[in-house]
Amino acid sequence: MEERHKKILQRNRTNLVRDLDPSKLYDGLLEKGVFTQDMIDEIKSAGIRRDQARQLVIDLETRGSRAFPLFLECLQETGQHSLAELLQNGAPPIQLQPATPTQVVRPVLQPIPVSSPMDVDKRIKDEVPLHPVPRPTTTPSPSPEREHIRPRPQGRPRRDSIQCYKMDASPCGHCLIINNVEFESRSDLSNRKGSNIDCDKLERRFKALNFIVEVKTNLKQRQIKHELSALCKMDHSQYDCCVVIMLSHGTEVSHSRFPGAVYGVDGLHVPVQNITNYLNGKNCPSLQGKPKLFFIQACGGGEKDTGFEVSPDEVQPSIGGDDADDQTDAIPMSSSSDSLSMSDEPDARATLPTPSDILVSYSTFPGYVSWRDTQAGSWYVEILDRILEENAATDDLGTMLMMVNHEVSQNSAKGIYKQMPGSFNFLRKLLYFQSQA
Repeated sequence: MEERHKKILQRNRTNLVRDLDPSKLYDGLLEKGVFTQDMIDEIKSAGIRRDQARQLVIDLETRGSRAFPLFLECLQETGQHSLAELLQNGAPPIQLQPATPTQVVRPVLQPIPVSSPMDVDKRIKDEVPLHPVPRPTTTPSPSPEREHIRPRPQGRPRRDSIQCYKMDASPCGHCLIINNVEFESRSDLSNRKGSNIDCDKLERRFKALNFIVEVKTNLKQRQIKHELSALCKMDHSQYDCCVVIMLSHGTEVSHSRFPGAVYGVDGLHVPVQNITNYLNGKNCPSLQGKPKLFFIQACGGGEKDTGFEVSPDEVQPSIGGDDADDQTDAIPMSSSSDSLSMSDEPDARATLPTPSDILVSYSTFPGYVSWRDTQAGSWYVEILDRILEENAATDDLGTMLMMVNHEVSQNSAKGIYKQMPGSFNFLRKLLYFQSQA
């Protein structure tokens, strides 16, 4: 499919998921060669109407150049005129060509006259040319997918039809934010100036994504465990997702799954591995099969990354200045911001989980500090908030976190130090947040 047509589908995905009736389209899309029967069956298995509509639109983007006009044609034929007009208005006029059998001109060899060996030289000079002769054929014109997709061997899993998590409950789920700013003097940990800015941004963002957001501030280790335990004991059966956001200092600890730990204000830490365990399928049955998302803005170590030299084409002008406002919170994998001073502090990090449907996003790579601007907030949260605002309506979470990784990697603290966010992704499907139409 042409890039301009993909963008039209992406811009209108919210309306398509809300209003499209895919059951009326299956026969037409199959008849016109847009999808195979196996692909139709897989779309049907995605779940309720909204889930099937979302999966259909995602799969449609992987088809050939004729898929978009044929999709418009099917919308018109099934009476879904408003959607057809919505998509048509975003694209230049398209001549719809139905995939009907056509006549193909094929070259046909004419018989060569028999000649004796004595006439060989003459036969070469008078060699009979090829005459194209029209010949009717019943072979249908190529279906759209054949233009860009090579036939797959039998038994090989399809890669263009990953299912999506159900994310249409209202509210979508709970979001717990733990924001540790002021630490006890005996903890030997500094106060985290600028963290309230991060907290406010994320509270607004996840409310906009239709989550029930609860913020807890300045919790000790036992209080962090208590809040996570309370979240675990809730009945999440009417919701589709659960989010935990940790804003604190962090450190490295031994682990078997997820790296890193997050400090309470009393200087005692809770391993990230333990934080995720509260919500895994065994300990929280009502979240089984549903995505559990953890965002960790903290430090996972004290090492500062100075980066390495690359060609000028690989880097954009870094963001950050030469003030003294950059602080760290030490944690692995994080992101960046577009207005940074030099008051960034380091944050925490994490490792691999065994339970399914869990994603842990770290503000910095394990072992390294995570930078926070005392005036503008952390690089990671500022960029994460902006990426969600600009792209949640069209892109899945994995794609958006890759955008965050890239933008954070372009920043520099004090003109020297770098940061690389990342995530441990054990989700089984694509995750699209709800967005306002």
